[in-house]
Amino acid sequence: MILEYSIILIYSIALLLIFMYALAQLNLLFNYLKARKMPDTSEKYDFSNIEEIPFVTIQLPVYNELYVMKRLLKNIARISYPTDKLEIQVLDDSTDESVEITAKYIKQIQEKGIDIQHIRRDNRQGFKAGALKEGLKTAKGNFIAIFDADFLPQKEWLLQTVPYFKNAEIGVVQTRWGHINRSYSTLTKIQAFALDAHFTLEQVGRNSQGHFINFNGTAGLWRKECIYDAGNWEGDTLTEDLDLSYRAQLRNWKFKYLEHVETPAELPVIISAARSQQFRWNKGGAENFQKMMKRVLQSENVSVKTKIHSILHLLNSSMFTCIFLVAILSIPMLYIKNEYAHLKVYFYVMSFFIVSSIIFFVCYWYMYKNSYGGGLKNFFKYIAAFFTFFSIAMGFSLHNTIAVLEGHFGKKSEFVRTPKFNIKTAKDGWKKNKYITNKPSVHVILEGLLVLYFIFGMYSAFIVGNQGGDFGLFPFHFMLTIGFSYVFFKSVFSKA
Repeated sequence: MILEYSIILIYSIALLLIFMYALAQLNLLFNYLKARKMPDTSEKYDFSNIEEIPFVTIQLPVYNELYVMKRLLKNIARISYPTDKLEIQVLDDSTDESVEITAKYIKQIQEKGIDIQHIRRDNRQGFKAGALKEGLKTAKGNFIAIFDADFLPQKEWLLQTVPYFKNAEIGVVQTRWGHINRSYSTLTKIQAFALDAHFTLEQVGRNSQGHFINFNGTAGLWRKECIYDAGNWEGDTLTEDLDLSYRAQLRNWKFKYLEHVETPAELPVIISAARSQQFRWNKGGAENFQKMMKRVLQSENVSVKTKIHSILHLLNSSMFTCIFLVAILSIPMLYIKNEYAHLKVYFYVMSFFIVSSIIFFVCYWYMYKNSYGGGLKNFFKYIAAFFTFFSIAMGFSLHNTIAVLEGHFGKKSEFVRTPKFNIKTAKDGWKKNKYITNKPSVHVILEGLLVLYFIFGMYSAFIVGNQGGDFGLFPFHFMLTIGFSYVFFKSVFSKA
């Protein structure tokens, strides 16, 4: 019975942690709905007075971005801001032919009278964090805007964001990500679904109540003084943005999140790119939990509620580990439930997963309604979108669990960039992209085996017990089969 009790214990703990995370999401929903009713009374610079317009540096950290450099530089050159108070730094760590192409475009922009510099390093030490830190040494601006290579800020972006720095306590202004290729495929749709939840429910829900949020690595501005005061960029985690965000807020800097300012960007269109991005984000989240947890808990300037939200925020990626444990143990639990009648009382804990799922369903509906509108037709579309997202997210749970465990146990790995494609519609091709890796991860084999495992779970529903089966977990195993099948077959056969 030791094995059975051990399975029940681990399963129950994982379900309770998911439930706690769901309750935190529900609290963020209440905060979000409350915040939408509150007028924004932030003080702002008066840009009609030229004396109040501060100097801004735009940093563009790039690495082997052959397919999007022209689009990026052409878009940035159109940014509306006084040219005598703006400089652009192209922080180019590239090692391929994109260096010469980038230099040519930069020269063309310079000839138009725009202050743009091509900054190169001899090595990639610190990766993106190292490039940003190097550029900061010569940056002339008091405020630093950062855009990744696939982001296309609107012309008025600086005019919409810089004024909020009138408040001297504001260290960061972050904007919402948009998605120029949201409808390209099922993969881009589920990525957009997840990111929309983060950039509405989570960012607004935390920021509106003064809880810690994170600069998202791009589409935001930093006060240079804040970067230095927080200890500057560090490359010891894979999510340098989350790291510096927490160090800054622990130094009592305030962050301002602007949901109404959208910054369009390109979502990864092939599954290998999405996998590498997910791995970096989830591993980096775990690394930052290990780095920041003690500092957050010991801080005397942070409220108890903010500490709770911060820990759950830093553990965000670790929820995949809980989901994976629940998935793997659900089949043994099905057999234990039907073999040991005296243990049935312990299976009430399964209801926590149902309640958690309902909470997520309700929370994400408000996010979806905010983007697409309400009504019965959109609600049915949402149901399909939610279960597609939920299934495929669970299909990524093994991959993301490995990333999380590496982060928690301190295994270091290189910063792997997400390849960009310059793709908006299904007519745009990607197969000739030189940055695509054609070698599937070894984890894909395990994902294929898990497809068979959860098919067995569905079969088990018909044969367990002596009462004609037990179908309580059948929908869960069906979704897991769909999710792991999608990830496995896409990874092996289409890569897209």
